[in-house]
Order: sequence, then C-alpha cells, then structure tokens
Amino acid sequence: MAEIRGVKRPKGLLFDKDGTLFDYHLTWTPVLSDVALRLAEGDSAKAKAMLVSIGHDPASGRFRSGSIAAAGDTFALADAWVLHLEGFDRAALVALLDAHFAQAGPACSVPVTDLAALFTLLKARGHIIGIATNDVEASALGTVARFGLAAHVDFVAGYDSGHGQKPGPGMALAFCEAVELDPAEIAVIGDNGHDFEMGRRAGAALGIGVLTGTSSRDDLAPFADHVIETIELLPSLLDSFR
Repeated sequence: MAEIRGVKRPKGLLFDKDGTLFDYHLTWTPVLSDVALRLAEGDSAKAKAMLVSIGHDPASGRFRSGSIAAAGDTFALADAWVLHLEGFDRAALVALLDAHFAQAGPACSVPVTDLAALFTLLKARGHIIGIATNDVEASALGTVARFGLAAHVDFVAGYDSGHGQKPGPGMALAFCEAVELDPAEIAVIGDNGHDFEMGRRAGAALGIGVLTGTSSRDDLAPFADHVIETIELLPSLLDSFR
C-alpha cells in the first residue's frame, strides 16, 4: 500500500464490535431471529414483522445499514418491538433482551479473522486497543473472554457502561481517558456511520470503515477517511501512515 504522507500513525485503535471484529450477519441474524420468535411465542409471521421493524430485509436476508439492528442499542430495539408484544413494558423488555444478548452474543459470535493473532501483532507495534459497542457491556466482556482477548484489550464499553451510546462521543472520550491518549491520537474502526460520528464528535484523528458489517463502501465513503474490506488489512493500512 502506498505511503500516505502527512497522516500520523494512530496510537490508539478503538474498534466497534459487531460488523467489525465479528461478522455481523453470521453473528446477529440467528441471535435476533431466535429471540424474536421466542417473544412472538412461535408466531413466525409476528417474528418476521418484528425483524422487519428493526431493519431486516426478507428478500436479501440481511439487515440494512444504519437500521436499529445494525446501529441501535437495546433501548431502540425494545421501542420497536414493544409495539408488537402484549404484556411487556419497555423496562422489562430491555432487561430480557440484555440478558439474552449477554448469553447468546458471545456464544454465537463469528470472528472475521484470528483476533488474538491480529491484536498480538498490533500490540507488538505499540498500539493500544479498545472496543466500543452499542451492545450490552456484559455481551462485550463475555465475547472478549470467549476469544481470549482480555490480555490484548485495554478498554471495553457497551451502551450501558455509563459513557452514553453511539453516535455520542462518550465511549471514545472514555477510551482516551482510560489509556491516557489525546483524541487526536486515536482511530475509530467500524462498519456504520454512527461509529465515525462518535469519532468525529470526540475529535479522533481517523475513521476507518470495514465491509464485514451491514454497510457497503458507498455507505461508508461519506463518513470514513479510509474503507478496507476487513480488519485483516488494517496492519497494511497503518503501515502507510508516517
């Protein structure tokens, strides 16, 4: 990859989780489909309507870029689904969904590459690694534990960690504070526009988009400074910064 002059290599790398570190559709289509069907008490038509309400396209079998499923947190998901369900209030549904995601998220996650090997390489090059997700924190921590990433990851935050949700800047700013970096020393790596809005609002130096989530290159191009196919190509991109 050609050298990119005038761009300093970022010290901190703040990764989105789903769609970035983990293949979004392979991971979350079964998780969301299962819980929708259970909440619908086996009514497949109702479950389908619930999935459509959060951005599922039955024709393609994929979730749309920027949809509730792709970019929202549990509050947004509950607000969409509570309209389809009797006997649930919002708080109870949020609690049920978060408990489900804390268990099913780590169990069903499909990494896009050998994350421990990638993170080992990045750490050896002096990078500091964080994860910021609109998933529940317990799911993020469980996933880090399942894939043996705890020794490599310096910061983990979910939508309920107390820093606010994306696209707000709170998680990125909390990462910087935790690892003692200036926002201008970090890059945000993600698969949706809300990742890069978080980074922009926090003052991050770079936004790097990947195509392993719900967004296409055209979706990401207006928001990200660079778009690569997958985080497997991240070391090469970072090598081009001087």
